[in-house]
Amino acid sequence: MTAPVTRDRPPVAVPPAPASGPAARRPVRRRRDRVATIVLHVLLVAGLLAMVGPFLWMLLSSFKTEAEIRLVPATWWPEQFTLANYRELFGRLDFPTYFFNSALVATLVTAGNLVFCSAVGYALTKLRFPGRRALFGLVLSSVMVPSMVTFVPLFVLIANLGLTNTYAALVLPFLAGALGAFLMRQFMLSIPDELVESARVDGASELRIFVRIVLPLCRPALAALGILTFLANWNSFIWPLVVATTEDKYTLPVALALYSVGQNQTKFGLLLAGSVVVVLPVVIVFLVLQRHFVRGIATTGLK
Repeated sequence: MTAPVTRDRPPVAVPPAPASGPAARRPVRRRRDRVATIVLHVLLVAGLLAMVGPFLWMLLSSFKTEAEIRLVPATWWPEQFTLANYRELFGRLDFPTYFFNSALVATLVTAGNLVFCSAVGYALTKLRFPGRRALFGLVLSSVMVPSMVTFVPLFVLIANLGLTNTYAALVLPFLAGALGAFLMRQFMLSIPDELVESARVDGASELRIFVRIVLPLCRPALAALGILTFLANWNSFIWPLVVATTEDKYTLPVALALYSVGQNQTKFGLLLAGSVVVVLPVVIVFLVLQRHFVRGIATTGLK
């Protein structure tokens, strides 16, 4: 009797079990992260265009003719480049005087805020005296008061002192600000008290500690405060318009607003050319100090 012949059957392919666990979720996470990154970049580019678009249109339109500026719909690229707006700006206006007034006022106010706000911040953080917390609360509460509330009393005070139409009227009321004092105080909280105490033990005076130790450590906050203060005072319009009554005390924004309005209509070409000139110093200051500015804003309040 013969044995039955058996044939070897080929092995059956078994499909691999689906992966599970962290290894299976990694590709999904990568795809999600890639999509989130793309969406974030699209939003950032859209925000950049929304911010830069008006400035780019202002720059290009300053080289257009008055008729082209008034076209509807507006054009982006000038059909015919012209420097007539800039010729009128530097020829008709006493531009050096107005530019000097703006630069002088903005520089003096910025320097005053850097010195006095830093001193207030140092006193509120490194000195021990009765009523320190109450004084800080007063400074903090004054930040919440709108500037228009104090506008009329401040003007009455300046007028009673006989300072109207002077550089003192443009500078003195803004040599120190509550916001600057709060900014410097918050940043100085990050400076160790032990560093100041060790300098006192070595016999250093408070002025020496403030100038030689504290201020060098506050460069980021000083840069941030300097940019914010310079920008606010360079673009200031209402206060110089009220206290300056003669042309030799006009600042650049006031002169542009007054002389760009003709007898029948506004001269937008002159206004746009002047706006470009007004923006340039602020852009230069920001580009020079942007690294310190970003660092100062990012670290203010950390302790």
